[in-house]
Amino acid sequence: MKDIDAKTQAELEAAAFRRLVEHLRERADVQNIDLMNLAGFCRNCLSNWLKEAADERGVALSKDESRTHVYGMPYEEWKDRHQREAKPSQIENFEKSKPGH
Repeated sequence: MKDIDAKTQAELEAAAFRRLVEHLRERADVQNIDLMNLAGFCRNCLSNWLKEAADERGVALSKDESRTHVYGMPYEEWKDRHQREAKPSQIENFEKSKPGH
């Protein structure tokens, strides 16, 4: 990507982010704890990173708004519809590999 100008690079990265968010919305069967255990990030992390980027640029975006953007609905609604109780093995794996963010 070294030969791509900064504007095009930002547009490509934004498109990839939108695709990732779309994919995660379609895969509500994949639990956040599984994402955390396998990849070290989850939907909540993405929404936090989105909010941090907005904060850095002085753009008003609440935590609830950033979560709604990533989840495609209010977070509490997503949890009610899709979140299952974590299994003891999932919790154990999370505690072993818990990221620092």
